[in-house]
Amino acid sequence: MTRPPPSARTSTLRFRRPLVIGLLAALAAIAMALGRPLLKPSSDSAATPGPDSSTLLPAPSLSDRPPSHAPHRESRGALDKADGVVPDGVTVLDDEVPAVANLDAELLDALRRAAQDAVGDGVTFTVNSGWRSAAYQEELLRKAVAQYGSEAEAARWVATAITSPHVSGDAVDIGPDRATDWLSTHGAAYGLCRIYRNEPWHFELRTNAAEQGCPRMYADPTQDPRMRQ
Repeated sequence: MTRPPPSARTSTLRFRRPLVIGLLAALAAIAMALGRPLLKPSSDSAATPGPDSSTLLPAPSLSDRPPSHAPHRESRGALDKADGVVPDGVTVLDDEVPAVANLDAELLDALRRAAQDAVGDGVTFTVNSGWRSAAYQEELLRKAVAQYGSEAEAARWVATAITSPHVSGDAVDIGPDRATDWLSTHGAAYGLCRIYRNEPWHFELRTNAAEQGCPRMYADPTQDPRMRQ
């Protein structure tokens, strides 16, 4: 076979080189668009560092803000409705639920009278927590200590089984926000009062509130003399 003259080979190379360079440039552009390197880095090359986690702001501590709802809805283990665990959607009219049925009779009567009147304003009372067994209260306290990091901080939210008015049936946690707002405004007429400033959902019966108004609220349960037994 006759080889082409040198001038022909030179022309061919000059023609192919721009084509190859252009092809490589196109492949590189496609690779960049896909976010992948054109060539796989060798195993001994340094890995590309990820985002620096030290620049991320930490999540706010639970103890820095009050919960937006009553922190006593869920339970684990062997506890159930018989211990005061409340299913979703329970109201003050649900006699078959121990958390409601085991409330103090006068407190329950006041709640039901208030609930009937609130319906006219389009407000429904749900029970987030009511009566609780001692075992349930002890579990809630253990969980609060784990959540807030100390017994002292947990005491601002959860009482002991000995001191808790929930165990004696003298307290109820009401929701949603519209219901607690309604009770904050109208509850005294029924003897229903907020007791702790940091727990807008927590109500107890004060029978003289209709005449004298509700007593001044404690900042939190640690300020309540009943909690110091």
